Amino acid sequence: PSVSQVALRIRPMSAAELAEGARPIAHLMDEQVVVLQDPMEDPDDILRASCSREKSYVFDVAFDSSATQETVYRATTQGLVTGVISGHNATVFAYGPTGCGKTYTMLGTDGEPGIYARTLGELFQAIEDASGDTEYEVSMSYLEIYNEMIRDLLNPSLGCLQLREDAGGTIQVAGITEISAISAEEVSQRAPMGHGGDPANPPLPRAARLPQVLQALARGNMQRTQEPTAANRTSSRSHAVLQVTVRQRRRGRGLRRGRLFMIDLAGSERAAQTQNRGQRMKEGAHINRSLLALGNCIKALSHQASTKYINYRDSKLTRLLKDSLGGNSHTVMIAHISPASTAFEESRSTLAYAHRAKSIRTT
Repeated sequence: PSVSQVALRIRPMSAAELAEGARPIAHLMDEQVVVLQDPMEDPDDILRASCSREKSYVFDVAFDSSATQETVYRATTQGLVTGVISGHNATVFAYGPTGCGKTYTMLGTDGEPGIYARTLGELFQAIEDASGDTEYEVSMSYLEIYNEMIRDLLNPSLGCLQLREDAGGTIQVAGITEISAISAEEVSQRAPMGHGGDPANPPLPRAARLPQVLQALARGNMQRTQEPTAANRTSSRSHAVLQVTVRQRRRGRGLRRGRLFMIDLAGSERAAQTQNRGQRMKEGAHINRSLLALGNCIKALSHQASTKYINYRDSKLTRLLKDSLGGNSHTVMIAHISPASTAFEESRSTLAYAHRAKSIRTT
């Protein structure tokens, strides 16, 4: 069975939460156990002490607000790079309510880059260090799924794109922009000049390509559909999906392809929390529908499930991820919560969802 890992990250209390008198109720007990206390509970109520609503959840790894971006990356995603280079699929999700730090974990900031930057840097380096008889191509696309419609974040003017299944059964997005991060020619240009290299125009070393790629992603992220909600001023109302495809050709052998999806999911909060009405309410219904479909696929893939049939067709998100959730893939989910007492209900449902994801077993 493939490895599935579920991590939990607790962000620091925000200024707004402190201002409204919230207190921390989510605590890290050790590297794997998170305890959530019910803020409504009266500590002096002796009669109910036996049925305390304090609940602990066990994860593969858990982080509190002191964990750095590097720590989170190393413990969750770093191990996926070798698999993708050797032709396996992998998926990393950031899950949780709006404003709990999903985009920070994935995209990060200039000073504290997130999982996108660190993974690509590691991937480029691994290819740099690989043996000379292998040619690599790395391409990427960046899209959002908003209200069950697919938009290209690298070229939003393309409008609404459709999913297509190719002859090999792989689901593709028809017409999506793919940017080449490493071309086969570039790798073969390690040969001395005059053997395929262009002395007038030497290729950029791949480490130098990284900032360009990251700038394209940052620009793409600015194109995401954002709307203010009561939960967050710049709430991402869409799932952002970064797909990195690594094609490997070795002399005398066939082509291998590995795909890595890195996904910043839309906020998973209830409508009451965001005080959404009208259009926002409709968006929320679409967001929750795709998160429910993802949850159902996770449940069906988990080993307790008796169902043999897994309905990937319930949402665009699960359809796109079909090969990366089942099959020869590795799945990492990083769930995010706020420690504040005011976020208790959101935190409780996030912990329950992520806990269920812990039992995925793919074959």
